[in-house]
Amino acid sequence: MLDLDAFAPETRRLIAASATAGIYALFCAGIAVREALRAAAVRREAKVLSQGAGEPVLVAFASQTGFAEELANATAKALSEAGAPVTLRELSAVTAADLTGSALFVVSTTGEGDAPDPARAFIRDVMKDGVALPGLRYGVLALGDSTYAEYCAFGRSLDAWLAHSGASPLFDRVEVDDGDPSALRHWQGQLSLLTGVTDAPDWSRPAYGRWTLAERTLLNPGSPGGEAWHIRLVPPSGDATTWQAGDILEVGPRNDPELPHREYSIASLPSDGAVELIVRLMNRADGQPGLGSGWLCRLAEVGQTIDARVRTNRGFHAPDASRPLILIGSGTGLAGLRAHLKARATAGVRWNWLVFGERTSAHDYFHRTEIEGWKASGLLDRVDLAFSRDQESRIYVQHRLRAAADILRRWVANGAAIYVCGSLEGMSRDVHAVLVEVLGAEMVERLTDEGRYRRDVY
Repeated sequence: MLDLDAFAPETRRLIAASATAGIYALFCAGIAVREALRAAAVRREAKVLSQGAGEPVLVAFASQTGFAEELANATAKALSEAGAPVTLRELSAVTAADLTGSALFVVSTTGEGDAPDPARAFIRDVMKDGVALPGLRYGVLALGDSTYAEYCAFGRSLDAWLAHSGASPLFDRVEVDDGDPSALRHWQGQLSLLTGVTDAPDWSRPAYGRWTLAERTLLNPGSPGGEAWHIRLVPPSGDATTWQAGDILEVGPRNDPELPHREYSIASLPSDGAVELIVRLMNRADGQPGLGSGWLCRLAEVGQTIDARVRTNRGFHAPDASRPLILIGSGTGLAGLRAHLKARATAGVRWNWLVFGERTSAHDYFHRTEIEGWKASGLLDRVDLAFSRDQESRIYVQHRLRAAADILRRWVANGAAIYVCGSLEGMSRDVHAVLVEVLGAEMVERLTDEGRYRRDVY
């Protein structure tokens, strides 16, 4: 074994720097290989889908958390197996010239009626113009959640725009409320009418695994806000489930006969041995705990099994490791940001900036020791904290961001990616407004198109 003590201090520093550079190079090479393999798999899949002797069909999707993409893939596969040549494409890559023949759109709505971030380019470049589409026959699968006032708003607006542009509907718009299986079966029925294949099995979401609730720790005792809990879930023994920063855990609560699933940003890496979450205990109008948060934070016992599964969320996966990374969030939104920081720490990738907000520093500084350790080690080049109740005037993350406007512009000019995680109403909207104010609307659109501005918001 090499005895570093035998070398002069300067030599030891050079050896350490060389070792770090070597590890970083291996990490980057690993990412490049993984991405090359993924790209090759995508090309192979596209080639398989494009084969067939029937009428070509475009399947376009706009997804915020990955569910619309899942359904678009299932739709494309069903059409391909029925003999139709299929082009599967993200909506941002669809041009007006593509809108002829037959097209199926699978689109989600995020928050109070917003389009998913990847749809912005299509809205800006295609929907804004007076495009005439008399040669297009289309169908729309609109995903939404009826607990929001603007239910399925983007799917509805897309449907209306297509009709106004002269396109002909293949069938009435299908709306899916929180993954409603009956609505999905209806969509499958419409596909059966298009393809003539009537014996295809019903779609079902991949089966939940039996995870174990291994730990539950209150993160903010004494907080003036709602309880926030650190939840640790261990996968089933022998389960090969893996994930990466940005992915989501779907949980099936058992405290309601309907068991609609709930989604949580994952705050850990597979190397941690478990999925870790930061969950806010929510209360319904009648005072009872929320469905998912009540199950995880109150009703389920530590040691009990939890129905759960990991879902890939490509829209919030890490940027290229060479990019600086600006992470912005508040409250439980720290979960998704924490996973990215843990990944950057593992790879030894620096040039990271965290902007985090909560109520009070004394009670609501989630994972304080960890964050301050990252700051001391140099993993975090900059940390801006906004504890809104610690002074007379309320200070939020958008205020910290505006105060650092010159630094923000410099980071973006140096290629930084901006990742936002947390509440859509309030935090995310206000942060977006400051980004537009500081960087300009054109730059924010460019960052979105390049995948350098991403959001995991709810």
